[in-house]
Amino acid sequence: MKLAKNSTAWISVPLFVTAVLAALGSWYATGVALVGSLIMIFFHRDPDRTPEGEGMISPADGRIVEAGPDRVSVFMGPTDVHVNRSPVDGVVRSIQFMKGGHVPAFTRLAGKNQQNRIVIQADGEAGCIEVRQIAGTIVREIICYVQPGERVLRGQRIGMIRFGSRVEVTVPKKCRIMVKVGDKVHAGETIIAVRST
Repeated sequence: MKLAKNSTAWISVPLFVTAVLAALGSWYATGVALVGSLIMIFFHRDPDRTPEGEGMISPADGRIVEAGPDRVSVFMGPTDVHVNRSPVDGVVRSIQFMKGGHVPAFTRLAGKNQQNRIVIQADGEAGCIEVRQIAGTIVREIICYVQPGERVLRGQRIGMIRFGSRVEVTVPKKCRIMVKVGDKVHAGETIIAVRST
């Protein structure tokens, strides 16, 4: 199983605790620590993905909580993969970290939470899109894998948010949104918008 970048400490510490408890013969505590270790491994998984067709792809796994007219918002629950991906081919123009609140990520008010804003100049005539990595209420750690000036490919890993969060992406005016509120989407696979003809 492939694991997310920068996840070693989150996984190795509970595994070390599990090993120590097992060596001490504390089998109940070992069992609890082992379950915790498995949860950490599950949470930090990072499977390879292939886009399901042409168009903008979802930047995150989860449920659509907002769809249109000019943006799509995805809530990532505890069982979703939390690695984020670029919805388009393009060049990273800017990255801005913004402090904010910590309301639950599935609410509309989460748009004012602590967040990282990644602006990507999309190839072609689409212009710039903005991906917002928005922290939730628990760990609130946003990780960005890219830098301004870096070229990204559609589906490329661009970051991660730990333990309950939300990702929003703006949709160019010339595109038609293909998802609706409540839909389940997968980062790097699900088509969320296509160019209008």
